[in-house]
Amino acid sequence: MPRFPFNVVAFDLDGTLVDTAPDLTAALNHALDRLGRPPIDPRSVRHMVGHGARALLRQGLQATGACDEALIDRGFPIFLDHYTAHIADHSQPYPGVVAALDQLEARGVRTAICTNKLESLAVRLVDALGWHGRFAAIVGSDTLPVRKPDPAPLFASIARAGGGPAAFVGDSITDTDTARAAGLPCIAVTFGFRDRAAEELGATALIDHYDQLIPTLETLKP
Repeated sequence: MPRFPFNVVAFDLDGTLVDTAPDLTAALNHALDRLGRPPIDPRSVRHMVGHGARALLRQGLQATGACDEALIDRGFPIFLDHYTAHIADHSQPYPGVVAALDQLEARGVRTAICTNKLESLAVRLVDALGWHGRFAAIVGSDTLPVRKPDPAPLFASIARAGGGPAAFVGDSITDTDTARAAGLPCIAVTFGFRDRAAEELGATALIDHYDQLIPTLETLKP
């Protein structure tokens, strides 16, 4: 078997490894209700995820009326408390994720998470899904002073996973911009959370299912 081209494969979390939209939507609509706002259609929320929880709340408030930082400050703890308590009520890994992670591990590849979710929430979600210890590193939006699309969190996740040739797997323009800034190949999933067509993300490659991940990685160069 030819040598696998990557030592580390880093993943975005929401919309890439896990469909978290149901629980994010529930938390957002809970916060909006407490602030006297109408609920957001779950389909719309899928286009709002990717820049962190505060940005999600901001977009929800902007979609339902006037919005200022004071209102966001009021709503953010409400959102976080609800989401923390219900982080994996309905969130599920995408089909084929576990098998793909197992295949990477069998090849000696270390995996990492680089997300704009708060690190504590990312760890909580990973643990709730029974993935404790599966990833060599988890870097969130507050792990460093900067977040994606700055490449520093991606570099940190790779370094903490042991370093070496690496690729990034994501679902949004934030992820492809991050990989581009880092000079790394990026695979984008076509089923995640994004605000434009997958073909417009500028990814190195696209996959429609995690069955395609390993074969696609094998065609890429670090």
